[in-house]
Formats: sequence, structure tokens, C-alpha cells
Amino acid sequence: MSLLRFKALEAAMSRPVVRVTPPSTKISDFFGSNVFDKNKMKEFLSKEAYQSVMSSIELGIPVDRTMAEQIAAGLKSWSMGRGVTHYTHWFQPLTGTTAEKHDSFFEPTADGKAIEKFSGDALVQQEPDASSFPNGGIRSTFEARGYTAWDPSSPAFIMESGSGLTLCIPTVFVSYTGEALDFKAPLLKALNSLDKAATAVCQYFDKAVTKVNSSLGIEQEYFVVDEDLFFARPDLVATGRTLFGHESARNQQLEDHYFGSIPERVYAFMLDFETEALKLGIPLKTRHNEVAPGQFECAPIYEEINLAIDHNQLLMDLMDKVARRHKLKVLLHEKPFAGINGSGKHNNWSLITNTGKNLLAPGKTPKNNLMFLTFFVNTVKAVHNHADLLRSSIASVNNDHRLGANEAPPAIISIFLGEQLNEVLDEIESSHVVNRKKKDLSGALGLNIPKIPQILLDNTDRNRTSPFAFTGNKFEFRAVGSSANSAAPMTVLNAIVAEQLTIFKQDVDKLVKKGEKKDVAIMKIIRQYIKESKSIRFEGNGYSDEWAQEAASRGLSNIKTTPKALDVLITEKTAELFEKQHIFTERELHARHEIFLENYTKKIQIEARIMGDLVTSQIIPAALNYQTRLIDNVKGLKEIGLNGALSASQLEIITEISERVSTIKKAVYDMIEARKKANVLTDAREMAIAYDEKVKSFFETIRYHVDKLELIVDDAQWPLPKFRELLFIK
Repeated sequence: MSLLRFKALEAAMSRPVVRVTPPSTKISDFFGSNVFDKNKMKEFLSKEAYQSVMSSIELGIPVDRTMAEQIAAGLKSWSMGRGVTHYTHWFQPLTGTTAEKHDSFFEPTADGKAIEKFSGDALVQQEPDASSFPNGGIRSTFEARGYTAWDPSSPAFIMESGSGLTLCIPTVFVSYTGEALDFKAPLLKALNSLDKAATAVCQYFDKAVTKVNSSLGIEQEYFVVDEDLFFARPDLVATGRTLFGHESARNQQLEDHYFGSIPERVYAFMLDFETEALKLGIPLKTRHNEVAPGQFECAPIYEEINLAIDHNQLLMDLMDKVARRHKLKVLLHEKPFAGINGSGKHNNWSLITNTGKNLLAPGKTPKNNLMFLTFFVNTVKAVHNHADLLRSSIASVNNDHRLGANEAPPAIISIFLGEQLNEVLDEIESSHVVNRKKKDLSGALGLNIPKIPQILLDNTDRNRTSPFAFTGNKFEFRAVGSSANSAAPMTVLNAIVAEQLTIFKQDVDKLVKKGEKKDVAIMKIIRQYIKESKSIRFEGNGYSDEWAQEAASRGLSNIKTTPKALDVLITEKTAELFEKQHIFTERELHARHEIFLENYTKKIQIEARIMGDLVTSQIIPAALNYQTRLIDNVKGLKEIGLNGALSASQLEIITEISERVSTIKKAVYDMIEARKKANVLTDAREMAIAYDEKVKSFFETIRYHVDKLELIVDDAQWPLPKFRELLFIK
């Protein structure tokens, strides 16, 4: 195996840079060229068909089946003109990846010939097997029927793969009995709920607002390693992370990788996948080196949230495919290497009205700032009320390794607002709100509080230790993991804000009915919410032990592992939240709870198996081979009369190898026994807890002693590519 390692190293060090030539030096020349966007719809659809799609996107009006036939014909004409032969419904099942089943346009005719056909029915609906995807018991094996249904709000696109082209139609995925089996369907429901609640509140301030869209910008972090070195590490291949590997003397401590010069091979890869992404309408704007060696980031311009999430899912798939052309492998695991920074997917969320106003952007007038404060404070209150649910939305076995480490937000959900906004909220909290008899000619709100100042967009420094931070005109949810589907946390965030805005309007309307002026009523409720949600606000160092202690005294949860974080999904409070908004039924919540628990258990099970296999088949044999060489050397020294300090030193190493090998073998045996005991449990939660508390308890023991062996065993004998080798790309 050591020979394989050195061959992989040799290949990695001799790779040529793949030259990439974009279609044009101007991105605007090819941006969206593979997307059936509005301009192409105008060209290939009738006026009526185009208007039907627009009404569906903007007003939520279902597309008539007659219009679907016309839209399908236009889609077929456009895509076949580009050389497309197949189409697929592209969806996001609860596996965490995307899924697709390809069908050709080709259909035989009765006279033995063939035609290319694509019907409205094929556009609108298909039937994949619902029992073969995670469903949490909603579908039995013999109850296989499920449906993918077209989502007109996310445009169809052409995916280039090798020499083939496929028309991809974004869809939702539901069971035969109507339950959601994907991430997109609940998200669309949550967005609809938020639109209604936010629009109703906007009417207090601006009657022209008739729709509110959630906006999202997703910063994607990732690692890049050479393909040959990747395949020489079975743990990386099977789990996405290295289960073993001693830290090199130099990793990220010099802080010289962040924003440094991008390695040439990686730069070519970036240019290549950015070109493909831009053709698919993904508005990538930023690229740079991240903190850890071998770690990078890309980020798009903000988009409507459903489209932004579709684009991010597409981007992750695209990065993986394009990397192969460059003999590279992209690692999206949240913590692929111990000892250096992990990767996140920062979700930058805001609310935009149909009039173009960002509701989380402070305004220049008291009226606009009152509108801003309304949505700002209600978001803080929503997170305060449902912090545990928000924590559960980013829970995964991968993210557990990252959350709370010294480069990522802790598992404690808190909100960072910045000094100025904290002062504003504190001032409002301590002020007395009353009606004024005379009109306030200064333009203030007519309230007995200091005039709300003009709040600048970038009013404070950022706090990278905060899981949920206000960053000028948006909230940044930093705790989302790099491999996650952002639809899960965004479904929760939009749902809890929708609920809070609905409650806010009810509270304000009650005061107005009692005779309070509208602005006074709004400020009184805002003041009440500021007091009630104060415990969630934290401006300090989220990495510190002191914060964990303070958070506990505030009553904030610190849920460090996924099985316990997921418990909130099946509480009465969560069921009431989602059922009122018609996002999830209680049955769907229980199904997802079981699916996510099973996913957690299976991933740890895979890690345990790989760990045991690697130790048994590669690491222990390499250690024993080296030990045998040392024994032979000691024998040789004795034969020639050199039985002194040198042989004594080698005898110490021989003894240490024996002790560590014995310890490792016992830990592997005990780990296997713990797995056997866990596997007989029938309750998904009990099994997940057993894997978390029992099986994983042996991981660190095995890893620690393997790392010590790596320091002892002759470098030429070590079977696995090492940390420093994996992360070196010229």
C-alpha cells in the first residue's frame, strides 16, 4: 500500500494545468445560455403560454393543462435546437443529493417509424418510485407510487455531461398520498406563508406592497485535493473525511492561505466550473482561498430563495463533475480534516418587496426605520422563540464535527446585532411609549422615545463566532453545513418568521382596536418583543467557555449532537407551527425525524466499518512490518557486539508498537461489539443515541493510537497519504 501512496504522490506532483477557454471574455455573452429564461420563453412560447408561466411564478396561479402542452412544445423546440435528446424531472429527495430519471423525446409510431414527442403531461408530472427513497415509513415497499411535479418558478435548464445534453425540469417530489418526500415542497409552502404574513404587515407602511420574496445568497466553502491522493484514502472515498492522519508541523497557523494567490490548477478548475455555472444562470461573483490549506470559497449574487437553493444544489453537483476534468476531487464534508477549519455554507437571508425595498435595510426616515425595526425585531423574536428548531435544521453527523470547533459558530443559537443596533434596541426598551397630542413637526414618530437614528448599512464589525448575525441589510445564518441542502434551514427560518409576523399583526391590531394610534401600537409591541427576546442577543466571543456558561444561565440550549437536536421536530410546539401554515403534517414531521436519525446512524456505521477495515488490513500490518525490521536490526546489533543505547532505543519503539497495536485491536473489537448491540435496537432514536454515545466513543481511542503509530513507523512504510500530502496542490 505504501507503493500506491508514492505513485499517487508522483502523479499529483506532475499534473499539468488544464487550460480553460470560456465562450467569451464577456460573461454577459453566455450567462444563462443553457436556461429557458424569460427571454427564451418569449421567443419559443405563445403570448398566452408565456403569460401563464409568469402568472404561476408571480401570483401562484396553477398552469392550465392546455397551456402546459404549449409550454412543453416550446421547451422541446428550444432544447432540441440545442442538441438535447433526453429530458428529466430534477428533484431533491431526502437523501441530501439531487435525483433524476432520464427519458428520451423519441417515441415509435404505428407505422414503424419514430417521432420526437414531449407532452404537457410529461412536463407537469412524472412517477418515480417513492418507496426507494427515504420516506420514514410513509411509503411501504409495495406502495411504490410517488410523483414529481413541475415547479415553474425555477426555470428549466440544459445540463451538459460529457457528449450528451439533458433538459432538466425542476420539480417537487411527493408521495401518492400527498406527503412531501423532498426539500423543495416544504420550502415553497414556507415561502408562500411568509409572503402572506410579511405583505400583511407591510400594509401598515406601504399600500403598494403586494408581495414579499425571501432573498438568499449562499457562500459555499469547499476543499480540493488531487484525485489520485483521494482514491488512495479509502476513508475519504467512503465517508468524505479522513478518519486518521497526524497533523503536519505546518497547517494554517501562519494564516497565509486566506485570500492568498490561488494555486494554478485550482484556478483553472474554478474558471471551468464558473463558466459552466454561469451558462446555467448561476450568478457566481466571488472566488478566493479560505483559511485552511486546500480550502476555497465561491459565492453568487443574491437571488429569490427557491432559485438560489436550486442553483446551490446544482453548483455542488457541477463542481464535482468539472473537478474530474482537472484530476481533482472536491470535498464538501463539513470537517474533512481534523485540526484545521471546516467548511460552512453561509446563508445570507433578507426580505424584498415587489416595490424593490429590502425590509432589512435601515432607512433614512423615521417611517422607513420603523418598518425596518418591525421586520428586524420580529426576526430576532422568531429566532428566540424557535432557537432549538433552527438548531435542528442544520443538524447532521458531518456538521457535529464543525459546530463549536474553533472556527465555526457554536451549537448555541444566538444573534449578533452589533453595537449600534443593540443600543437602539436598549434605548427603545427603556423608553416610555405614549401618544402625542400634537403632530411632531420634526418628522419623528410622535412617540416619547428618542428619534430612531439613521442606521448605516455597515454599522458594526462582523462577528464570525455568531451562528446568526445581522450584517447590514441581511441576516447571515453561518451555522449551515457545507454539504447541506439550504432548503431545510430556510424552510424553518421562513416559517418561524411568518408565524411571528402573523402574531405581531394580531397584537398590533388589538391595540389599534382599543384606540391606540397605529405607530404607537407598533412601537409598544416592538418594545415588548425586544424585552422578551433579549436573552438570544450576544455580542461576544461565541468560542469561549464563558459564553457556554452564560448561555446556560440565560436558558439557551447547547445541543451538541444530532440525535438530541432532532428531538424538537416531534414536539407539540413544532407540529403546531408547521400545521397552522400547512407546511408539514405531524406524520411528515415524524417521518423526517426518523429519516434524519437513520441517516445519522448509517453514516457513523460506515465510518466505523471503514475505520476497522483500514486498521486491520493496512495500518496494523504496516506497523508490524516495521516492528519486524526493528527486531531484525536489534538482532544484528547484538551479533556484532553493539548492544548499547541504540538497541535500547529501538527496543522501546518495538515495545510501544506492540502496546499501541494491542490497544487498537481491542478498541476495534469493542467498537464492533457496540455496533452489534446498537443494531438490534428497533427504535430509530435509541439506535442513533447508541451509535452516538457508544460506537463513537471508540473512534478517538483508535485515532489517537493510530496517529502515534504514524509518528513512529518509517515514512516509507506508512500506507495512507498523509495530511500534508493531501492538501498540497501546486
